[in-house]
Amino acid sequence: MATISSTPIVIDGKGHLLGRLASIIAKQVLSGQKIVVVRCEEINISGSFFRNKLRYANFLHKRHIVNPKKSGPFHHRAPSRILFKAVRGMIPHKTARGTAAIERLKLFEGVPPPYDKTKKMVVPEALRVLRLKPGRKYCTVKRLAHEVGWGYKDVVDRLEEKRKIKAQAFHERKLAAAKLRQKAVADQAASFEKLTALGY
Repeated sequence: MATISSTPIVIDGKGHLLGRLASIIAKQVLSGQKIVVVRCEEINISGSFFRNKLRYANFLHKRHIVNPKKSGPFHHRAPSRILFKAVRGMIPHKTARGTAAIERLKLFEGVPPPYDKTKKMVVPEALRVLRLKPGRKYCTVKRLAHEVGWGYKDVVDRLEEKRKIKAQAFHERKLAAAKLRQKAVADQAASFEKLTALGY
């Protein structure tokens, strides 16, 4: 990610650690890179589920005394908003530069079109398997969000199941086409030699 590409970088959130991913995203959007994160519900948080639920419960207690509906703090339950809040805390979001950076970021639960047909990337510096010591406890944002009031876990799971079936079928068709092409090239190898001899 050293250079800024004109097309957005699509990151698959599955298996990444929340804070580490958020810090890398924050730095990239501030430098001008557009970023899309899909499967936010599969992001991991280090520490046991119970500990993280207590932390979120503590956050729920924080409210503005005058008019909580208008002045916040707003307790978003969706996984994409949990990641958004982590990223926003790492950006000077009240300045013009920070506002512009936040507009370069898009976050989704699941993999909506057109991102289901684009190449997705991972961030090695934020992957749980590489950064968290084996045996340490962790939890997923999906379970945490669901238990604090996010109501779309089943919907996202159902849509993801359908998407995975379609992706598997596409992959099988692609492999079959590649095999046929390989066979056709092998069958015509002799004629290629004649053509090269003739100068083609």
